[in-house]
Amino acid sequence: MKTQGRVDQPRLPTGIWILGFVSLLMDVSSEMIHSLLPVYLLSVLGVSAVTIGFIEGAAEATAQITKIFSGALSDYLGRRKGLAILGYGLGAATKPIFALAPSVGWILTARLTDRVGKGIRGAPRDALVADLVPSSMRGAAYGLRQSLDTVGAFAGPLIAIGLMLLWANDYQAVFWVAVIPAALAVGLLIFGVREPQQPVTEARRNPISRDALRQLDRAYWWVVILGAVFTLARFSEAFLLLRAESNGLAIAWMPIVFVTMNVAYAVSAYPCGKLADRVNHQHLLMIGLGLLIVADIILALGEHWLWTLVGSVVWGFHMGMTQGLFATMVANAAPKSQRGTAFGFFNLVSGIALLIASVLAGLLWQYGGPALTFYGGAGFCVVTLIGLAIRPGKDRTTQA
Repeated sequence: MKTQGRVDQPRLPTGIWILGFVSLLMDVSSEMIHSLLPVYLLSVLGVSAVTIGFIEGAAEATAQITKIFSGALSDYLGRRKGLAILGYGLGAATKPIFALAPSVGWILTARLTDRVGKGIRGAPRDALVADLVPSSMRGAAYGLRQSLDTVGAFAGPLIAIGLMLLWANDYQAVFWVAVIPAALAVGLLIFGVREPQQPVTEARRNPISRDALRQLDRAYWWVVILGAVFTLARFSEAFLLLRAESNGLAIAWMPIVFVTMNVAYAVSAYPCGKLADRVNHQHLLMIGLGLLIVADIILALGEHWLWTLVGSVVWGFHMGMTQGLFATMVANAAPKSQRGTAFGFFNLVSGIALLIASVLAGLLWQYGGPALTFYGGAGFCVVTLIGLAIRPGKDRTTQA
């Protein structure tokens, strides 16, 4: 006998779940290393805060700038999976280098190569998600991938804490364990995902066209300037770990800083995303900047590691509040026909600003101390707030 009124919900393809677990495994691997690396550089290799700032800034800037071209390259080649394998493969290949590295030069090489891999894989992976499901299920598909990605961001630092306690702060042993989930991620991608055959029908374009840049108006360039100043305020989270170390947190527990920050981010991101559909984006960004100022002040004044954790929680809430808002502002400030160029140049400027921000934070840390570093971040937040208040022009919200 058939049940009346029952409607079967379409299920996400297996390939989407596999891509989600690929992201989870690579995030576990990366966060196991990144949640320990700044303190390892400082306490074991004797590296200065300026050098740590340069390494972290250069790495994240590399990912940001590489990302500009990976989407265009994916379209040009007409193949998503091969480029995604290259990106994840580069990331996995760097993991043993962290365990074997005899000097800071090797660490820098590994970080840059790892971030090139991240920049390469992001766009083709997201395009592959879109290729594997109908448009009506893309929201669910991206949501699943992001959720599993977030699980990895929690699990990596937690595993690192457990292993550091188990093996008496043996950094190299933890770095070697991080090789395993990275290798599993690449294997899953190679053997578990089948790419649908889809011919490329759109024209191949340079992601940053000089002619297109000339057509962007004053409102767009103001968003670029504000984004750069905001990025200067948002230097690398590595300095949260350094602050915890200076405030006496035991080395084995250092990754808890990233755990608390990521929990706050995960808890706030979804409700803030829903709020963004109903509230003015500029007002939300101003609230987020206010939260970052509060986090900076807590981190500057707090001289116990518990205050560092409190500051990290507020930092995570600010991330949840501001994530994606500048992307929306760029989309609203640029004509539909120029949005590819607009995003490309915005990411380029943001990548350069990331490098400057982390080097500047390192200089402030080394020559002025931890408090001055976070006061400097708060100062750039104030400048961004002033810029938002006097921002000229209106968003092109009516353009689809």
